[in-house]
Amino acid sequence: MNVTGWRCATCSAELAVSTPMPFRCPDASADNPRHVLQIVHDDAPVKLADNDSIFVAADLQLAWAAYADAHGMSAGDRAALIGELNAAIEAIDGATFVATRFERSAVLSDELGMAAEGGVWVKDETGGVGGSQKARFLFSILLHLRAAERLGHLTERPPLAIASCGNAALAAATLAKAADWPIDVYVPTWMSDGFGDRLDALGARVHRSERRDHDPPGDPAMFRFRDAVAAGAVPFTVQGPENALCLDGGRTLGWEIGTQFPGEHIDRLFVQVGGGAFATAASQGLDAIHGAVPLYAVQAAGCAPLERAWNQSAGVDQVAKVWAEAMTVWDDPASLADGILDDETYDWVGVVEAMRRNGGVPVVASEAKIEEAHRLGRQAGYNVSPTGSAGLAGLLAMRDDIAASENVVVVLSGVTR
Repeated sequence: MNVTGWRCATCSAELAVSTPMPFRCPDASADNPRHVLQIVHDDAPVKLADNDSIFVAADLQLAWAAYADAHGMSAGDRAALIGELNAAIEAIDGATFVATRFERSAVLSDELGMAAEGGVWVKDETGGVGGSQKARFLFSILLHLRAAERLGHLTERPPLAIASCGNAALAAATLAKAADWPIDVYVPTWMSDGFGDRLDALGARVHRSERRDHDPPGDPAMFRFRDAVAAGAVPFTVQGPENALCLDGGRTLGWEIGTQFPGEHIDRLFVQVGGGAFATAASQGLDAIHGAVPLYAVQAAGCAPLERAWNQSAGVDQVAKVWAEAMTVWDDPASLADGILDDETYDWVGVVEAMRRNGGVPVVASEAKIEEAHRLGRQAGYNVSPTGSAGLAGLLAMRDDIAASENVVVVLSGVTR
């Protein structure tokens, strides 16, 4: 399944796979930002080579590698580039991009009353780079940038930029330090000093983002991030509409689940949703390995713009056409799972397409379920945060609709620090 190019979900604009820095649709603008590039690939099945690193094992099935190959960078040089960055990341973080743990959790399966032939299967991303899945999304951007440097398509290093005060910011700062690349992190005013200290230790430049009089509804940190990108910064982010390359690396999570699962059939996939790139890419990756698996996209009751957009786009064939009407800003997001309080589900188009394709639905978990999921995740032995266990909260919310014999996958992503 080699990548062949990019196509916009909104306007159908196309970019060749050889295009340097294919961050955003060429038709996107400040006045018309509702575009997202999606990966186009051939119909061949996914074939992963025998290598500990999923990024080496996948090679041309990743867009960054197909871009580098189109300009003459050899497979050996691509693998060497991955190895060089992996070594630098491991020296900083203690982790690297190898397959993370996947197992049937006996504790969770028993707690939820699952049968021996079914169960709760956990993809544990808390041991990955930065303690979450976010680094996978950012690594594909970094690999593209480093390849562009070697190919002469990027001759100076503009700063990287991200809007986040959670796992994405830590992952971004870790990767930037490994590459010795300057990074600006735009955070809300309420970010804790302790979190800021961790970003400072990684060499990130932190900018607390106050709301300005002319700002529209939405996240001020995201607005300041977009200002930085307009001024020349690289969108080093986990929102597909801001940088489609993040969706490239995110698919590795689904590929790993599909190859690690020892049985024949996964019945459901539960994924926490903040910005939506996680659910979009993980579902795409798993489908390519395992076949269609229903996706259950989980948000907290205190911030559920995806469910609202799902309902408002019902009956519309091309959901991106009603982006402005369907995906609107959520007022006053609030939840213990604070890492999924994006007031917009930026990658909602991909999530909705995946649920329609595979038969899943959005799940809104009550705060009580968010708290219970965190308790159970910790009880089962996972060093997971309330954000990281939010997918499990969705499973708890739907438990009465799930047969005991089903095999259900939950991704735990977001370590407690």
